[in-house]
Amino acid sequence: MYDLETRKRALALVGQGRSLNSVSKQTGISRAAIRAWQIRIKPLPRGGTCPRCAPVPRLPEKPAAYAYLLGLYLGDGCISHLKTGVYFLRVACADAWPGLIEACEAAVRAVRPDNSVYRVQRQGCVMVTGYSKHWPCLFPQHGPGKKHERPIVLEPWQLQIVEACPWEFVRGLVHSDGCRITNWTAKEVGGVRKRYEYPRYFFTNRSDDIRKLYTDTLDRLGVEWKQPNAWNISVAKRASVALMDAHIGPKY
Repeated sequence: MYDLETRKRALALVGQGRSLNSVSKQTGISRAAIRAWQIRIKPLPRGGTCPRCAPVPRLPEKPAAYAYLLGLYLGDGCISHLKTGVYFLRVACADAWPGLIEACEAAVRAVRPDNSVYRVQRQGCVMVTGYSKHWPCLFPQHGPGKKHERPIVLEPWQLQIVEACPWEFVRGLVHSDGCRITNWTAKEVGGVRKRYEYPRYFFTNRSDDIRKLYTDTLDRLGVEWKQPNAWNISVAKRASVALMDAHIGPKY
């Protein structure tokens, strides 16, 4: 573990225009560590206990926040590994939806309250990022390759949370890979052509398993849906849209 002053000195050398390779050779610090400090210079705090690693595994303390974060992770999230043994969860949130960024950060903090959470600006989006050794415990769907190229199956304890907090799970999925839009059509009534508008929800994901998790949950909630093509799920019936509006609503 390098102290804060050591980290600052290494970054100061980088700030002078030195390459990571030359700074690494001079200081004896790995390039990976210096690169990580460019994102976050402060040492990560020692994380608290993990509910899944306890002698008797238990559910996360904030199941609603976990269900929402699970939906976000399955849509636009990924987990990566550092050589230090720490993992970092990243969820991509578009700049256009600042409310989504706030909600995502709040969910990460609720699920891992003892670990730091921060935002990394990228082109067009913010990567809400949290470090913990226990992300794979909390999201066992983590694995090599893209999600749509491997099976995505929830553990029994995750299904228990989704069944208890179905709307939070659906909200996470919609906030990551879904949207609420307004469609329109034109009809001739009494010789006059009129424009009619109606809202609908779309969810798009290439993973058959993730789409099924979404539609299975909609079925339990009494939301009618259709699949107009291979990757899209549509909710357009008035009563079902009203139900989604009451619990999900548009991104903001």
